[in-house]
Amino acid sequence: MLIHDIEIKNTGHAGFIVKAGDKVLAFDPFKIKDSDIEKVDFIFITHSHHDHCSPQDIEKLVKPTTIIVAPPDCQSKISNLKFGKLIPVEPNQAFKTAGIIIETIPAYNKDKNFHRIESDWVGFVVSAGGKTIYHAGDTDATPEMLSLEDIDIAFVPVGGTYTMNAEEAAKAVNTFKPKIAIPMHYGGIVGSKDDAERFKKLVTEAKVIILD
Repeated sequence: MLIHDIEIKNTGHAGFIVKAGDKVLAFDPFKIKDSDIEKVDFIFITHSHHDHCSPQDIEKLVKPTTIIVAPPDCQSKISNLKFGKLIPVEPNQAFKTAGIIIETIPAYNKDKNFHRIESDWVGFVVSAGGKTIYHAGDTDATPEMLSLEDIDIAFVPVGGTYTMNAEEAAKAVNTFKPKIAIPMHYGGIVGSKDDAERFKKLVTEAKVIILD
């Protein structure tokens, strides 16, 4: 689907393939269908849990020049794959590589232990094709998220249990006010489309698009 001049495909769970300018980006590919297989320029992995760092799915998307950006604890899981290079990251970094700007935002739970702040897992803010894209990863509504500005498209988890639920995610989006918010992390391991629909009803400060 063409959204805000960017082509976005929801590949399921927290996975997306995004065409921004001349770059093709993948975020947290998991259980990629044959119809979604496309070689990409970048793969962004938010953390090492199996439903976000999935070697068999990453392998379907990489080409010899693909750059993978991921926390260091993902490295051993993908070390046997053939791709261009790995850029290990931790929270609160900002850098430019291969024509795009990448920032890492801390992603963690505030009152549960599934994603601890000490793990140094991340969300990504990626500037490509003249747009700024935020993939939150598995997280609660953190102060770092709430202080974001000038986000064009935000992918935010709404399924609850391991992440924000729909109400928490809507409150966060209404605070940092991206132009477009796309709910994720539901319909598979946890949550359902009802969570996405509830999120959409509660968001007043962004346009919400639910991608099937």
